[in-house]
Amino acid sequence: MLNLSALFWLLLMALGGYYWHRALLAKEQAFSAAQRHCNTMQVQLLDQSVYLRRIWWRRNERGNLCLWRAFYFEFTAVGNDRYLGRVIMLGSRVSEVQLEPHRVN
Repeated sequence: MLNLSALFWLLLMALGGYYWHRALLAKEQAFSAAQRHCNTMQVQLLDQSVYLRRIWWRRNERGNLCLWRAFYFEFTAVGNDRYLGRVIMLGSRVSEVQLEPHRVN
């Protein structure tokens, strides 16, 4: 029989699993956006990964509270130097992709 304490922990674990699943989906989406942007700008995405650096609560265009995430990645234009880029997500939508100023051939 479930008591209130067990029900609380079960709910907490379910919420943690839901957050983890949504975080993985957001990371995959950010990686795809970074890859597309790097291909468009003719630079090379390094390490084939993005990493979460910032997370906060922000309001979207409709005024709803969403998670704001900033994923960072590294890229190169000429092969010698590494530069930072970032993918900004608001909720489950990519709002922008930015690249640091970099040298081109």
